[in-house]
Amino acid sequence: MARKAAIIGGGVIGGGWTARFVLNGWDVAVFDPGPDAERNVAIMLANARLAVPALSDVPMPPEGRVSFAATMAEALEGAEYVQESVSERLDLKHRVYAQMQQANPDILIGSSTSGIKAVDLQKGAVNPANIIVAHPFTPVYLLPLCEISASAANTPEVIKRTVGIVTDIGMFPLVMRKEIDAFIGSRFLEAVWREALWMLKDGVATTEEIDDAIRMSFGLRWAQMGLFENYRIAGGEAGMRHFMAQFGPCLKWPWTKLTDVPEFNDELVDLVAGQSDAQSGHMPIRDLERLRDQNLVGILRSLKERNVGAGKVLREHDARRAAAFHAGELAGTPLKMAEVQVLPSWIDYNGHMTESRYLFCASEVADAFLRLIGADMDYVAGGHSYYTAESLVRHVGEARLGDRLTGTLQVIKADEKRLHHFITLKRGDAVVATVEQMCLHVDMKAGKACAAAPEVLAKLLPIAAAHAGLPAPEGLGRFVGQRRA
Repeated sequence: MARKAAIIGGGVIGGGWTARFVLNGWDVAVFDPGPDAERNVAIMLANARLAVPALSDVPMPPEGRVSFAATMAEALEGAEYVQESVSERLDLKHRVYAQMQQANPDILIGSSTSGIKAVDLQKGAVNPANIIVAHPFTPVYLLPLCEISASAANTPEVIKRTVGIVTDIGMFPLVMRKEIDAFIGSRFLEAVWREALWMLKDGVATTEEIDDAIRMSFGLRWAQMGLFENYRIAGGEAGMRHFMAQFGPCLKWPWTKLTDVPEFNDELVDLVAGQSDAQSGHMPIRDLERLRDQNLVGILRSLKERNVGAGKVLREHDARRAAAFHAGELAGTPLKMAEVQVLPSWIDYNGHMTESRYLFCASEVADAFLRLIGADMDYVAGGHSYYTAESLVRHVGEARLGDRLTGTLQVIKADEKRLHHFITLKRGDAVVATVEQMCLHVDMKAGKACAAAPEVLAKLLPIAAAHAGLPAPEGLGRFVGQRRA
């Protein structure tokens, strides 16, 4: 039975939380009396479904169910966790907590607040110990950081439960050592935002020039190494001490205006909004969101390949899901191993997906399966791998630009040295291609077949046994030119 979360507030943040929980197999009940809640959640789910599967190298869990509750109490029914994502008004949050704890005083409540301390959120609550800050960053379904900020009222068990839940949905819980307004991430963003507003007001730079300065320089560095590791490198072989000695004195120079705030008035709003509209107003917000998500997926995939930063979180999440799969989720069905979208570069002069890309998609499916059983790049680095000895591609249907294809894999037979599998590529329920392959396990240094490692066989053979009773897939064992029955 799926775990259940309640989401209170169906805006961009609440919709993002909904998508993250749902795509990690949780059921979600959303409560938001606003007229746009269902539309907002649907948009976030659509964005997430396009982006999130591209980050996973193991089977995605079955999606959880989304429902919209008519009352707060209905949303909380059967939930083990609730994420509050209402507007940043303390009086509103207090009213919401009072209603929630009246319905279920023992429910664990995480707040998406970007700046209010837990001790302030808890004031007047029936059960203050069960209210804690769980602050995400948008897009919630892609960015892994969740700042966990507790007060003295929160017990270690509450903190542990909160950390466990956000970890289960693939996030990186950063537990605050001390309570401070705006936590860690928002403190940095506020400082940069304040300095940027001064540069705009003083005519130093435009919104586009400021964005260019970030995305063309330190923004790229921060994604992989943060602040202090980058400055350590800047110090050369002498490291951080040399950097501090060289650049420390400039901390006294009056470069910034971080302690002053430009007057917030209509003139400032018009200045910022006008330049922002000129910069990117030609693109609808939905297009900007999806462009952002596609770029984030590319960056995160690169970090994942190197096991760095947020990529390390993705790897660990894959490992947990793979362990759960092997612990008790072996099913007698073909394994859903990959989802891909047909890109413009994949199209031939007929407007169809070009021939080579069918085999490429099958390779994505097979590679995901090999990672699942432990025959990954670390295994290859150790001198062993599965080599494809034979492939037969059958073009059953057509794939066109923008189509989303799902790849499943059925193990036909496997032993110590051989892996015979059958891959099916579908668009919805329609089969567009099948690929049957025979792979040999090889000692790369010796250049000959050998038995796979025991830990690989321990994962492969139970899957083969689970698939042994499945019907033979249509097209299995065909050869080129064979007549159809």
